[in-house]
Order: sequence, then structure tokens, then C-alpha cells
Amino acid sequence: MNDWTKKAIFYHIYPLGFCGCEQYHQDTITPRIHKLKDWIPHFKKLHINALYLGPVFESFEHGYDTSDYRTLDHRLGTNKDFIDVCDALHGNGIRIVLDGVFNHVGRNFWAFKDVQQRKEASPYCNWFSNLNFNCPSPMGDSFTYDTWQGHYNLVKLNLYNEEVIQYLLDCVNFWIDTFAIDGLRLDAADCIPFSFFQRLRQFRKQKKEDFWLMGEIIHGDYNRWANNEMLDSVTNYECYKGLYSSHNTKNYFEIAYSFNRQFGNDGIYKNLTLYNFVDNHDVNRLASTLNDKNDLFNTYTMLYTMPGIPSIYYGSEMGIEGMKKNGSDAALRPCIELDKQIQNTKLTKHIEKLGLFKQSLPVLSFGDYQQVYLTNEQFVFSRTYLQQHFYAAFNTSEYDVEIHFTCKEKTLLNLWDDTIYNPENDTLTLSIPSKSSLLLINDKHSDVQKTTNQNNTKPSQITSIPIGLYEHFKGKQYRVLHIAKHSETEEAYVVYQQMYGNKEIWIRPLSMFIETIDKNGEKIPRFKYIGE
Repeated sequence: MNDWTKKAIFYHIYPLGFCGCEQYHQDTITPRIHKLKDWIPHFKKLHINALYLGPVFESFEHGYDTSDYRTLDHRLGTNKDFIDVCDALHGNGIRIVLDGVFNHVGRNFWAFKDVQQRKEASPYCNWFSNLNFNCPSPMGDSFTYDTWQGHYNLVKLNLYNEEVIQYLLDCVNFWIDTFAIDGLRLDAADCIPFSFFQRLRQFRKQKKEDFWLMGEIIHGDYNRWANNEMLDSVTNYECYKGLYSSHNTKNYFEIAYSFNRQFGNDGIYKNLTLYNFVDNHDVNRLASTLNDKNDLFNTYTMLYTMPGIPSIYYGSEMGIEGMKKNGSDAALRPCIELDKQIQNTKLTKHIEKLGLFKQSLPVLSFGDYQQVYLTNEQFVFSRTYLQQHFYAAFNTSEYDVEIHFTCKEKTLLNLWDDTIYNPENDTLTLSIPSKSSLLLINDKHSDVQKTTNQNNTKPSQITSIPIGLYEHFKGKQYRVLHIAKHSETEEAYVVYQQMYGNKEIWIRPLSMFIETIDKNGEKIPRFKYIGE
């Protein structure tokens, strides 16, 4: 249903900060949202294929105090400006997920203003949670109301009211029809009744089957929110903390415990595709959180190689810093100009390579997880998908180390530098430099460069190819859906669908699919990979 998220690499932007907007609402419309189009080459260089955009609709201040769900914030431009931006992003293969702020609205929200004007006579009194006309609010109203965490500028909606539910669903319908968005991140999901998410799920089923629903959850059992009746995914705050803390304390047992608990053989979230991150608009930047900035590289490598969806918060790929100050999040949400903020080219290049690995290796999107080796300062885990076996080995020590662990592979390739490793007597010996990682794959021609049969590789050596669109040498296009395995011979087969006519589904041995043929004296692939 939402398989696209398994191969997604997200880039998270807080638009009001990213675009350098004024702190408060402006009557003047300024089309700053077009800045996103200027960054598309940067997104593609990082292999980004999905954007999560923080609040974009009309608000008085920070976006989470919505005034109008159907109008782009004047500080960002008009709806037409946003349509142009969405069209450009989609045209470059980048999906769009918006912030769905449905727990509360701002005091300038039209229905709340009607209550302020007409008091008990307003037809919208029941739109808000626990409205009480027997007690004044701290904001000077003649009534009080429920808020989000005591912030009276954030008025809690009554999500048990059918009129409110239908209004919000109509807004989502408008966003899909107008901007063709691909999903929602549900703000403050832990404050929203399950019944609302169930209605949203039903709406999604009827409107857009692959529309993604992800909730902001900080504590608790993620299965309560992400399941077959409600959301598809949630924010993985447990691993967010473990990813930086295990490096700061030189204690890989912390993150290894979380990985096992979540994704191991008996992992409680093994069937979920969680949204993973190392910083965002609410928490300090990773470069400010780590005690040693040399740990940035291993932290991001873990983010990209662990099960789930990696997400980069804008600018952090450049190593920028930012911390909350005096209760303000402003330092976490700066305006960044791409040509002025390249503060760590080495880190950016590192993340570019990680994006290539994530996009090219099916094992990093679909592979099972297993812990292989663990000490305080060294950690190895594996991912396995079909016949593709991947190992991620980390060393957070100040010193180079040599480790040994059981490995039954015949040959392994280090993706960073193409070094070949040959385990002896089912034991692999690795020398890992200080503050670095090794990423090993059992098939050195495993489509990291998105090729099918190059470098004189024998067809029998290929065990997997990228899922996506292929062009037959005669010109017609087909979409590879799955790589299947014969139940008796274990031979790999390609399941693919023609993209013309009645879109029939076909199957043929992988060894035949990746063959080269002779066309006018030139060797060319029978099927050429052309993208997702």
C-alpha cells in the first residue's frame, strides 16, 4: 500500500524559518516558497525522494497556530505559488508530506473568532474542547477552553464533533486535489483521539490508497498508533535518543538494545516502517548534541543503515549547529542559503553516498535485522534480503581496532572503498579505523551504481536488481514489482508489469532478465534500469 516509504529518504524543512519569514503574520503576500525549487538539485544530489514540510498554511506566528487551513501563509506566497512548487517537486520524483496540525488551531481561526464575537450564540461553540463561559481565559476572553500544554494561543479542537471531523477531512481532500500531496505528518498525535485517526484512515482508503499517515509520538508503544486501523508510521524518538547518546557515552549497548527491541527476531516494531531522525525542528541540532563532531559520520551511517525511513533536517547535512535558547526554538529553525552554509563538505559528501547506498540496495529498504557483534565501542549488525547480505560495522573508539566475528560469506565488498574481504574458516577479521564504519555487501555487483550487468559480471553472480522502471531494448517500458525465489531450486525470478496496453504481469528468470543482447554489433542490456 505504502511501499514507496520503504525506499524513501526524507528531507525535513520548517518553511517559515527556511524561507526567512517574519515572526508574525503579514498582510503582504511574499512568494518565498519558490525557494524550494532552487534547492531541488541539492535534494537530488542527496538522493532525497520525499519532503516533509512543516506548517505552510495561514497562521499568526509559528505555523502551528492555524488561522486558515486552505490558504498558504502570506509570508510564503499564494496557493498558486505552492502549486507551482509541488508540480516542480513531483516532476523531479520528490513526494510531498505536509504537517497536519489537527489537535489545535490559533486564536485567529475563523470559527474561534466567531465564538469570541457571538459568545454562547455562536454555532461553533462545540467545535472546541471544554469551552466554559463561567470562567475567563488568561487571554482576556469571557470564557476559557482546553489548550495544547497550557498554551492559550493554541486552542484545542473537539475531535469528537462530527462537524469538526468532516471539516478537517474536507481540508485534507482539498490539499490532495489542489497540491497532489502524498501524505501527512500528524502533529501532537498523542493528544488526538484514536477515533479521528480511524476516520482519517477510512478517508485515505477511499481517496488515495498510497497516501501516507505518520504521527508525532514521543513516548509509549508505537503499535497503539501505527497499525492496520490508524496510522502507517510514527516518529522514532526512542532511537533518536539512542543514536546520539550511545556515541556521547561510548556505549553502543544503548542503541543496540533499541534496535533489538524494535527490529530483532522478536522485535515489537518489526512490521512497522518507522520514521527515523537525528534532529528536527523541536530538538537541538545533532552537531550541537554530540560531544565529538567526529561522531557525526557514524551517527548518520547508522541512521541510513538501520531499518526504517531516514530523514535529514534541513542544513544538518552541512553540519550546522543550533540549540534552544531561553525556551525559544528560533535557533533550530534558521534561514539557510545554500551557497553560504556549506560548513562541512566532507559530511555532505558522506551523506550523499549513504543516499546512493539506500536507494540502490534493496537490502537497506527491506532487509531483516540481526545483531552480530557488540562491545561498548564497537558494534556490528546485519541486514538480509533474499540473497543479499549486508553488514554495518562501527567503531566509536579514539583508536583503530581489530574485531572478529562469525561470517559464512565467501566474499564481502566494503562499499566505502571497494576493499574485498574474504572470511577464513567462517570468521571475518575487520580492522576499523577510529570514529568510522565499514559497510559490507556479499555481492560486489549489487547495483550500487544502478546497473544490471556491468564490469564483466556473470549473470549467475547477480542476486537482486533495483525495484523500479525498466526499458526493454525494443523500447517498451516495464515496472519490476518483485524479485521472487523458486520454491524448489531457489533460483531468482523477476516479476514485472508492462506499462502499456492491458498492463499484463510477467515473470522470467533473473539471469535472463539481466542478459545483454547484440544489437547492430553493440552489446546492450535486454532491460535497462531507468528509475523509480
